[in-house]
Amino acid sequence: MCWDSRASERKPYPSGLSDEQWALIEPVLTAWKAAHPSVSGHEGNCELREIVNAIRYQGRTGVQWDYRPHDLPPKSATYYYFSKWRDDGTDKTIHDLLRWHLREKKERLESFKG
Repeated sequence: MCWDSRASERKPYPSGLSDEQWALIEPVLTAWKAAHPSVSGHEGNCELREIVNAIRYQGRTGVQWDYRPHDLPPKSATYYYFSKWRDDGTDKTIHDLLRWHLREKKERLESFKG
């Protein structure tokens, strides 16, 4: 998470990424981060998975930014990535990968009903 390991200690939110989903999008975000180094040299203390979890929580619940739970990354870090990814289309790439994954999984489940 940010600065400590609270994310691993807390019960996950229903909107959080599964390990399988994270494995699918992690390479995209790791490449994005490598291509967008911080101008100040500060790389931040937040795990990208937790940033995505916070964005998904925000989108799913619609809660105001200032009312988000304290165990999610700070609003400033979350909004920074949200706005960057929205502006350059990374959010669409993430969305498309996760949608593809869900559709593939659903298709596999449908084929077992036979």
